[in-house]
Amino acid sequence: MRDTVSVLDGAGSVLFVHAHPDDETLSTGALIAELTARGASVRLLTATRGERGEIVPGSDAALAGAGPLSLLRQAELDGAARTLGITERFWLGEPPACADGRPDHRYLDSGMRWIRPGLAGPAADVDPEAFAAAPLDEEVADLCALLRTLRPDLVVSYGPEGGYGHPDHVRAHQVSRAACRQVDVPFAEVVAVPTPDAEWFDLDAHLAVVTAALRQHGSQLTVDGAEVVHAGGQREAIATSVGLRLG
Repeated sequence: MRDTVSVLDGAGSVLFVHAHPDDETLSTGALIAELTARGASVRLLTATRGERGEIVPGSDAALAGAGPLSLLRQAELDGAARTLGITERFWLGEPPACADGRPDHRYLDSGMRWIRPGLAGPAADVDPEAFAAAPLDEEVADLCALLRTLRPDLVVSYGPEGGYGHPDHVRAHQVSRAACRQVDVPFAEVVAVPTPDAEWFDLDAHLAVVTAALRQHGSQLTVDGAEVVHAGGQREAIATSVGLRLG
């Protein structure tokens, strides 16, 4: 009999908060697949359409010049969400993830630059309407509106460093943590390596599902065996293990 308490105990409804299309699969795809396999209702909030993402050279998107990248990435996200079993998904700034009294609005991809391998920082040109530059209190109010509508048992997003420092990931952590405190919803941070204060999940059984979901994001990455190859050529193993830390 299991005698330890899990972060996921009683989590029949979980909301994931991510910055761009493909983040949900890259960092939490296996966890989403695990939750849906357990019968949980998994919902996804995405902050931006990822319109500043780099396109994979030679991909169908690059060869076809398939219109605005934001539209293509929305379609890719639809495919990945279906593959992972996500129940519903939302955009920050659009009802019900929009504060009362505010018109619908869109947060733009903030972009990034590499400070060193594995660590990103702010781009040199950040639009005032970008997610990382817009007023934090307004973004928190938008997420609070969604939390009051859905009343999830748990919200999952990035840790304070945003995984690898991307400004939009860092902002997603700040918004999620603040909104969960206001609405009194448990918040868990994604942890990339085992730590004493985090619960670790080895979810290799979901590799096939995660791989299939990753293939939906063909403008941003390719799958090569058990690895992901990003548009810039960076390689990493497909993640099937993840930690959660209550924040």
